[in-house]
Order: sequence, then structure tokens, then C-alpha cells
Amino acid sequence: MPKGYWVAHMEVTDPVAYERYKSLNGKAFAEFGGQFVVRGGTQQVIEGSARARTVVIEFPSYEAALACYHSAAYAEAIAAREGASVGDLVIVEGFA
Repeated sequence: MPKGYWVAHMEVTDPVAYERYKSLNGKAFAEFGGQFVVRGGTQQVIEGSARARTVVIEFPSYEAALACYHSAAYAEAIAAREGASVGDLVIVEGFA
């Protein structure tokens, strides 16, 4: 079964509020087997454009990645993130 991935490109607009989001999201990620592959860090845009922060989270399956996003635990984290960042999130199935 292919793994699932969250690929997020974010701009943090309120670092203090974003810390609350980071403190809450771990509960959902642990529940659904999510592991950070990339969490911010140095990046260089080679083609096109990107936001300042890139995050990649690996899940045991595409279904687990989707379930995590739609979970009650992650809904709490999303509420904390409101107004603290803007960005794009894609949930994608890995290559089998």
C-alpha cells in the first residue's frame, strides 16, 4: 500500500499564534502515524515560486493522511492556526 504525504507551503504571519498550532498538531499526527520528513529548514527555489516554509509529512497510507486532516484532533490545530499563516496544502499518494 502506498504511503500518503502532506506537502505544505506556508507563510507564517503570526509566529506566536503559530507556535500554538505546532503544539497541537502533534496529537493528530501521532494518532495517524504521521512523521515529519521536512519541517521548515533551509530551502532554495530553483524554478517557479514558493512560500517561505515547506513541510512534508509522511503517513503509512494515503487514507491515513486524509483521515488525519479530517480528524477532530487536527480540527483543533486548524482552529489555532487561523490567522497565523497562509499557505497551500496538498495530500498526495506516494509512488508504489
